[in-house]
Amino acid sequence: MTLLERYILKNTFNAFAACLVALTGVIWITQALRELDLLTGKGQTLVIFLTVTGLSLPALINVIAPVALFLATLYTLNKLNGDSELIVMSAGGMAPQRMLRPFLALSAFVCIVVGIISIYLMPASFQEMRQLFTKIRADFVGTMAKEGQFVSLDNGITFHYRERQGDALLGIFMEDLREKDKAVVYLAERGQTVEQDGTAYLVLQKGSVQRKEPSSRDSSIVAFERYAVDLSAFNKEGGEVVYKPRERSTMQLMFPNKNEVIYQEQRGRFRAELHERLSSWLYPLAMMMIAFAALGEPRTTRQGRGLAIAGAVVAIVVLRILGFAASSAVARTPVAVVMMYGIPLAGIVVSLLLILNGPAMRSLWAKVAASFRNAVPSRSPAAQKA
Repeated sequence: MTLLERYILKNTFNAFAACLVALTGVIWITQALRELDLLTGKGQTLVIFLTVTGLSLPALINVIAPVALFLATLYTLNKLNGDSELIVMSAGGMAPQRMLRPFLALSAFVCIVVGIISIYLMPASFQEMRQLFTKIRADFVGTMAKEGQFVSLDNGITFHYRERQGDALLGIFMEDLREKDKAVVYLAERGQTVEQDGTAYLVLQKGSVQRKEPSSRDSSIVAFERYAVDLSAFNKEGGEVVYKPRERSTMQLMFPNKNEVIYQEQRGRFRAELHERLSSWLYPLAMMMIAFAALGEPRTTRQGRGLAIAGAVVAIVVLRILGFAASSAVARTPVAVVMMYGIPLAGIVVSLLLILNGPAMRSLWAKVAASFRNAVPSRSPAAQKA
């Protein structure tokens, strides 16, 4: 790579990094504010809050990186043209394909990063986030219980403790009405939540368990010195965590368990998620090519570039809308898989034709427009008066 190409690559990479950091930071802050309830309402630590919000970063970068590359390409080409550097390069005999090389090098890097995130990092982060939220919901004692208040859950659990003394809870009352005709009441002088093998337990001390049998009006009372309650059993989701298609690894999407109920119900969604991951790396290259096709040619200060920039923005908006439409279509029919790859590839091919044959295509378009105008007879002033 020549000195001039390294200069272009350096400017483009700096602009790309600035756009990526700025856009990711702004959107991450909005996501973090949505999860602020973890600190205020569910009593989680700052570490849990940062973990949850940090796990959303791969998905954000996956969406923002192609847009950041598009903006960086527009900025670099506009800056080079504004400083007359683009005109000097063109006058010096620098061909468009040679000027495209540093942008292709950066696009290849971004495509690799987006591919790695889509195929490996993003599903892993979604799985970790799902496990973390399941754990938070299961440990309702640590997340929702408040001192001196009765807390009722949707699944029929009511919990209360009188006060907190260090890590211990004093004066515990817990009622289990998950089965309406079989009530279970736990009373204990003190208790403490512990975690073992990833499962949260509430260890009660010096209390009793009262059970009302459905076939009788009598209740049985069992006193205990120490009793452990599995809090995960009270989780309304219950049982084994069933991951959604977006939370599954790429290998699980490629070779799914066809006997699973969720696969039988959402077979199309599994297919769409797989091909969306495999085709995501094409979009950074397509967006860069569209930006270069719009601003890659040198223009004088009298030739406006606003229309070209607006056209490029409209083009990538249409590109992404068509991509989302193709993903929805793949969920309904396997035939639409061709669209998942064909849409970004079409954007790349059309942009490449404009880059390599731009002057010839514009000249051809001008001739067609001129011939069309000549074919339409204009009205003479005498005819207009008549």
